[in-house]
Amino acid sequence: MLIEIHVIQNHCPANLNRDDLGAPKTCYFGGVLRSRISSQCIKRSIRTSDEFKTLLGGVRTRQLAKLIAEELAGDDKVEKRAEKILHLCGFEAKKGKAQAAGEDEEAPEAGERSKMLIYTTRQAIKEMANLLKNEGANDKDLARSFAELIATRTAVPDMALSGRMLEPGKVDEEVWKEYKRNVEAALQVAHAISTHEARPEVDYYVAADDIPGEDAGAGYVDEALFASACFYKYFSIHWETLVDNLAAFPGNKEHLAAHTVGAFIRAALLTNPSGKQNSFASHCRPDGVLIEIRNNPINYANAFAKPVAIGDRGDILSQSIAQLAQYVLDLDTGYGRPEKRFWFSPNLRCPFSVAIDKKEVKLADENFTSLDVLIPAVISAIGYDWQQVQKVALRPEVLG
Repeated sequence: MLIEIHVIQNHCPANLNRDDLGAPKTCYFGGVLRSRISSQCIKRSIRTSDEFKTLLGGVRTRQLAKLIAEELAGDDKVEKRAEKILHLCGFEAKKGKAQAAGEDEEAPEAGERSKMLIYTTRQAIKEMANLLKNEGANDKDLARSFAELIATRTAVPDMALSGRMLEPGKVDEEVWKEYKRNVEAALQVAHAISTHEARPEVDYYVAADDIPGEDAGAGYVDEALFASACFYKYFSIHWETLVDNLAAFPGNKEHLAAHTVGAFIRAALLTNPSGKQNSFASHCRPDGVLIEIRNNPINYANAFAKPVAIGDRGDILSQSIAQLAQYVLDLDTGYGRPEKRFWFSPNLRCPFSVAIDKKEVKLADENFTSLDVLIPAVISAIGYDWQQVQKVALRPEVLG
């Protein structure tokens, strides 16, 4: 079963996700240039949002040894030992000054970051710290225990959704044994693209000197790129994979999975990427949200292969929703409808319908004016009561 979320969201001038030159990210789609927000940017903004923070049980870092040592209020000696054990697990530290000079080729210096990001859980970090309390333990044995904790302590919502790819260098199979290092993601996220042709613009700006002298000119002059676009976003959650990824959760994994879906929907609709927000404050909310329960994934991006142009409806937002509705009707006719379809627009300001023989035909099974009503309906459609799901005790020893 798939829970699929399609979002139409119009942004005022912004630079939410920029490339290596500082320009808003773009792509060509349908033969024209579009504004783009990468899937990685979207996922991180959701994962670190206030709406999702109670489910944030994972930590992705190159400073795992430091976090382990902090659990013990440890000094450089504790951190250095943690780095040595992680090194035996295949997580090599970047060379410190002593190593670079050839003075010590084996032991990493305390405070050095690992070469790769390690995605693990807060619970695993606490358990690794407890293992380090045994100062007489063999480092190789500790490495096996660290590897087991990293491999098996994965039943937290953010990792269950986003998955994990962990490829240690110089892997000692005796350390890792048969442990599964990767976690298959239950979530797929598309790069958001503008529904219309969109080209970046240049903002020429100056900073005035509050205490001007003989020079009456600006104290600072610069340029910044930005864009304004209406985006189509697409998310797909595979329910069975999400539940399987939470199998080791010491509680009701189905209720936790349902809670995760609800929190994700809320975060996806209420959270925007943070890029250049102090300069643009583009905190715009979606005006149209389509959620479907189906068995086969469908990305509706091709609704906008022909760029949206302002027509009789008079604005880019309404026309984007109208173009999406027509495309959904076409695919319904060709491939069949999903099991369940919900439409949400604040106060139903934008209908999800098409005109057939001069009659308005609504395409959703249910239409909602409020997000607070939409989420319980979606959770009910996958077989759970939202009120009961919210009562699930999220154990702090699991989520950290």
